[in-house]
Amino acid sequence: MDLLTDAHFWVGIAFVVFLAILIMAGVHKFAWKALGDAGDKVRAQLDEANRLREEAQALLARIQSEREQSEKQSAEILANAEEQAKRMQVEAQERLAEQIERRGQLAERRIATAEAQAAAEVKAAAGDLAAQMAEHVLTARIAGAKTDPLIDAAIGQLAGKLQ
Repeated sequence: MDLLTDAHFWVGIAFVVFLAILIMAGVHKFAWKALGDAGDKVRAQLDEANRLREEAQALLARIQSEREQSEKQSAEILANAEEQAKRMQVEAQERLAEQIERRGQLAERRIATAEAQAAAEVKAAAGDLAAQMAEHVLTARIAGAKTDPLIDAAIGQLAGKLQ
C-alpha cells in the first residue's frame, strides 16, 4: 500500500498511460515517418552534394586540361614568333646587304662615269690646246713666209686625190 502513496509510482503509471495513448493515437507512426522523411532529405542532400562534387571534379579536370592546352599553344606561338623574328632578321640583313651592294655598284658606276667624263674633258682640253698651238705655229709660219713648201705639197697632193 505504500506503493499507492508513492509519488514516483504514480508518475511511472502516468508515463505508461501517456505512452499507451500516444501509441493508440499512432504518434509513433508520425515520428517514424518524420524521422524517415528527415533521413530521406539528408540522403537526398548527400546525393546532391556527391553529384555536385563529381561535377566540380570534372570541371576542374576540364579546366586543367584546357590550361595545359593553352600553355602548349602559347609555347608554340612563342616558338613560332621567335622563329619568325629570326627569319625576318635574316631577311632584313640580306636586303640590307643587297641594298649596300647595289649602292656600291651605283657609286662605282658614277665614279667610272665621272672618270670617263674627266678623261674626255682632259682629252678635249688637250685637243683644244693642241689646236690652239697648231694655229699659233701655223700663224707664225704663215706670217714668216709667204709660201710654205709643206702646205704647197699638201695642196698639190689634194688636187691629185680629188681628181
